Order: sequence, then C-alpha cells, then structure tokens
Amino acid sequence: MKTCAILTTGNEVKTGRIEDKFTPVLVKKLEGFGISVIYHELTGDGIEAVRDAIARARAQKPDMILCTGGMSVDPDDNTPGAIKASGADIVTYGATVLPGAMFLLGYFDDGTPIMGLPGCVMYAKATVFDLALPRIAAGVRMDKRDFVAMGEGGLCLGCESCRYPVCPFGK
Repeated sequence: MKTCAILTTGNEVKTGRIEDKFTPVLVKKLEGFGISVIYHELTGDGIEAVRDAIARARAQKPDMILCTGGMSVDPDDNTPGAIKASGADIVTYGATVLPGAMFLLGYFDDGTPIMGLPGCVMYAKATVFDLALPRIAAGVRMDKRDFVAMGEGGLCLGCESCRYPVCPFGK
C-alpha cells in the first residue's frame, strides 16, 4: 500500500479561523488509489515553516507528499518557495491544464514526489492532479514533457453530466 503525507498550509487554517476542507477531499481521492495518509500537519505560513514541515513529513518516509492551501500567483503564497527550499528538484510549476494551472511537481533525490496543489483540487471533479496522480501512484516519474503534452485536451469543459475519465480532458 502506498502512503502519503499531507501538509495544509495557511495561518487561517492552523489557527482555526478557516476549517480545513481540503484534507478530507484529498483523503477520499487518495483512498481511491489505495493510498493511506500516514502524516498530516497544519503548517501555517512562511517559507521556513512550510520547509520545516516538509522535513518532518519526509522523516515519516511517505511515498509522496502533498502541500495544500492554494498555489496561487499571489506574492504571499510561500508554498512554491518552501518546496524549492526543501531541496526538491522542481519538474514543473504550472501546467497547461484547467482547472489546475498552478500545479507544482518536484522530486527529492530519493525519488519521493512532492506536489503543490492548487485550490481547485478541493472543489473540481477533474483537475491536473487527477491526471498526474495515477501515474505518480504507479511509480511513474513524470517530467516536463508529460505536462506539455497535457496541453491538448487540457481544458475541462465542466459538462453538466460529467463522465470523467471518459472524455477528452487530459488526453
């Protein structure tokens, strides 16, 4: 069975001002692939806080690490910088896929993938995360070319009667 660590970023979640609704959605998606969550932490904000939480998560030896909380282009979003500061080699920060254009994927030297998830993963049925997760769960190392190829078919049309994955999204 594969394992995962989830890091929920944001002071508003850590202090309880906003309820963490992201983690339950992720847990459900991961369960569909037989992936169990072995570590979860509310990190707060700041590059150092998130970077240190990534180190604590890595110490648990999960098969993958997921960072939630946004991944926006806002200058106050420290998650991408923290992932880079953690020592991960960034494969992509951005994908030609909607929803999910601000997705981040990196790998550590030992091959452990780390992903920064955009907020749309919490509410959209199909996102770039849903395209990448099956490959990553199967142990397939993704590279920049994989994400470039997603540009064709990379727009979810939000059909009223969604039939994902039986659709042109993410061919």
